Amino acid sequence: MMSLLRIATIVGGHGEVEALPILINRIAQEVSPSISIDILEPIRVHEDRIRREIERYVELASRKLGAYGAILILLDCDWEEACAKRDGPELLDRARKARSDLPISVVLANKEYENWFIASIPSIRGSCRLAKEMEPVDDPEKIRGAKEWLSKYMPRDQPYTPTGDQAALTRVFDLEMARRKAPSFDKCYREISQLLGILQQHQ
Repeated sequence: MMSLLRIATIVGGHGEVEALPILINRIAQEVSPSISIDILEPIRVHEDRIRREIERYVELASRKLGAYGAILILLDCDWEEACAKRDGPELLDRARKARSDLPISVVLANKEYENWFIASIPSIRGSCRLAKEMEPVDDPEKIRGAKEWLSKYMPRDQPYTPTGDQAALTRVFDLEMARRKAPSFDKCYREISQLLGILQQHQ
């Protein structure tokens, strides 16, 4: 009998606590529908603390795993002077040095997780209180304040909230559309796929 593939996650936002496991499961269903995965309750810590003490939280995630498993770290890349191409590899190097025995991936959403929704507007408009009249944008990852941007297309008295809307939109947004228009989401998709592949090989 095949055991569950275990994944521990570290996130910076409240909305990702519910949304990221949904996203991982959706990607898993696409890349390997027959596998069974156990996604542990995400460790949520403010992005600043994760960046300062990533080694500490990798150790915490490894203890939650208990045995062999993968660790996925997902952060919004919207802090001052943020650079995904520089900061992502640096954080990954530190994380892997902390636990070189486990597969670890670091994904920085450019600029926020919500930019990935904006990359797939045709698939989300009309959902979760979003207006049906939303039009696609050319470069969704250039939009700052993605949460506020989405709120413009919602009822004024019911703006976007990560804890209220992020998981619901994660269930419906078009993954392939987001991959084409948001390079950081394409990286996220590939990193999750790679972690799942490594876990299957180890199993």
